[in-house]
Amino acid sequence: MRKGLQLWMISAVFALSSIAASLSASTQDVTEAPASPAYATIKVVQAWIPMKDGVRLAVNLYMPDGPLPGVKPDEKFPAILEYLPYRKDDWTLARDWDLHSYFVRRGYVTARVDIRGTGASEGAPPDREYSEQEQRDGLAVIDWLSRQPWSNGNVGMMGISWGGFNAIQIARLHPPALKAIIAMCATEELFHDDIHYIDGLMHLDEFELAMDLQLGLTPAPDFPTDEKSLASRLDATPWFLLYLKHQRDGEFWRRASVRPNHYADYTVPSFMIGGFLDGYRDSIPRFFEYSKAPMKALLGPWNHTFPHAADPGPSIEWRVEATRWWDYWLKGKQNGIMDEPRFEVYMRHWYSPDPKIAEIPGEWRAEKTWPPANMRSQTFFLEPNHTLGDAAPPALSIGGDKLQYLPSIGEQAGFWWGDLTADQRPIDAYSLVYDSAPLVQDTALLGWPKMFLQVSTSAPLADWFVRLSDVAPDGTVTMITGAGQGGAQRDSAANPVDLHPDQKYLIPIELHVASWRFPIGHRIRVAISNALWPMIWPTPYSMTTSLWYGGPNTSRLELPLVPLDPPARPHFAAPEKEAPLPGVSSEGDTWPPQNWTVTRDVLAGSTRVAWSGNDSSTYPWGKMKDHEEMSYVVRDAKPAASTVHGEASTTVELPGRMLVWSVILDLRSDEKNFYYHFERHLIENGKPLRDKTWEETVPRDHQ
Repeated sequence: MRKGLQLWMISAVFALSSIAASLSASTQDVTEAPASPAYATIKVVQAWIPMKDGVRLAVNLYMPDGPLPGVKPDEKFPAILEYLPYRKDDWTLARDWDLHSYFVRRGYVTARVDIRGTGASEGAPPDREYSEQEQRDGLAVIDWLSRQPWSNGNVGMMGISWGGFNAIQIARLHPPALKAIIAMCATEELFHDDIHYIDGLMHLDEFELAMDLQLGLTPAPDFPTDEKSLASRLDATPWFLLYLKHQRDGEFWRRASVRPNHYADYTVPSFMIGGFLDGYRDSIPRFFEYSKAPMKALLGPWNHTFPHAADPGPSIEWRVEATRWWDYWLKGKQNGIMDEPRFEVYMRHWYSPDPKIAEIPGEWRAEKTWPPANMRSQTFFLEPNHTLGDAAPPALSIGGDKLQYLPSIGEQAGFWWGDLTADQRPIDAYSLVYDSAPLVQDTALLGWPKMFLQVSTSAPLADWFVRLSDVAPDGTVTMITGAGQGGAQRDSAANPVDLHPDQKYLIPIELHVASWRFPIGHRIRVAISNALWPMIWPTPYSMTTSLWYGGPNTSRLELPLVPLDPPARPHFAAPEKEAPLPGVSSEGDTWPPQNWTVTRDVLAGSTRVAWSGNDSSTYPWGKMKDHEEMSYVVRDAKPAASTVHGEASTTVELPGRMLVWSVILDLRSDEKNFYYHFERHLIENGKPLRDKTWEETVPRDHQ
């Protein structure tokens, strides 16, 4: 999750006059006009959805109000559900208005529902993301929406991140009224791909801090602090503690995953949207390859965000395509959307490494199938002179290169696989690096690069990380993609097994899906390391690893290359701007952070990465301010003794009243254990109101 959401409170029922949409400047020619609005005004109705056990879920219904001439006044509407824990009445309200209004003006009712025990909904918070209770409630919500007097009986489900995750999961349960979904920046593989164990390896970032803070907040705008309200929320067990106790794959993660064995069960028509700068992008081509459900996909250059507000760009008005999708599946309009190329993908072109680049160069391609037609695999063999060769080293020349484990390297690779990154040369200096000869022609990559490493290690636990990069003639190195593999998980993520010192292993690593066009004269680079910190928690043992060449299992790289086809017809509209909600202003953000520093203590032999971010928002009923900060410390000589410290707070300013919710997270490790400490605090008008602390020792399990 990347937080970045601003807030406002809706009154029970209101209508806004139609405001002409303005189109932002676009670098693309627009050859297809956006869908025309059919409704001039929108009303937002707050309602309750009853569950079988008596708990009520809170919903904001965004509804058409006042048809334009030519629209039937008694029209029945399909419903589009977005189902989240992110507090519809404050945390996401301004964003919800901007997102949902587009569909409502085109003849849909959208429902923004708070998950049980979060936001305005009743009940106790779930004990984790994507709980069985969340899914049961979701089925009841879909049924309720299909039976409303305004409904035509058809329901769609959409969402980004969490909302995309549970759209996929609930679609697999096949509720009768659910006719189609749109899942954005989401994955069907929870252990390997989700934010807690990236590539199956332990990861800790601001989601854990922010989510375990938000779980404690009571409903806006009253923010009650009675015993019942605080006992169910502020006292709820932090989710990260539960995830820390499940360090290997298994039923805990498989229960809500589609991969690897449930694609045949998945039949709901699905429009998948993602970006090459998002960590969840692999799910999109996997669904195309393995599911028999009707599919459409849009894979752009973006990060974890909506394409109409993409940063970096180019931004597009994806809701044009989304509305056509909904019209086809929820209204029965024969608009030809399923006769078009169903996989539109952005071919990224080289750019100089820049964490603040505003727009990714490239062009759109339209693929009819996945894997793409005419894709071929080219193998590059790692050679002792640190080049990528066309032929495998002969078996008689078997040899190896040694690599000293340096736990503190990796900050240049970002916080997950997809962030915009800096020049890779600082981390490459402490990695095993292999370059191709300068390319004699432009070369296009599209798909999953695969790495096969023949390795050995002096320790019982080691991770291997591979980064694929583009080396420009001036020496700058732009990372394209990468991935990691825990040596203990080489055969099974569910049953990890220690490595035997100095025994050779073949470690296959599938890098995350990528597109890239290498220019003539550039070089292809792979860099291999045993650390990628602070993205991945360091393994606990000092060690030396070796990479081996020659023989049938020689180390090698396989690249999926595609023809340099001409760009697809540009047809995306520029993003449409919705008038903001009145009385709302905001500034700043907690993620991406406002500052990021790396400090190396030469005497202590330690490295510290620290970041912090702030935002503030003003609403008709008051103000809210958020602060987050985290710091990561590792010692190269003692990798087992790693630490993370985080602090976060939400301040609510109301007339004559100020509330401050805050949390503190401390996690440290040694060779055998993780030591977890978490605090929640609530202060009202300067006086401590409630405190809760969790402290637990959790054994390390091959992490």
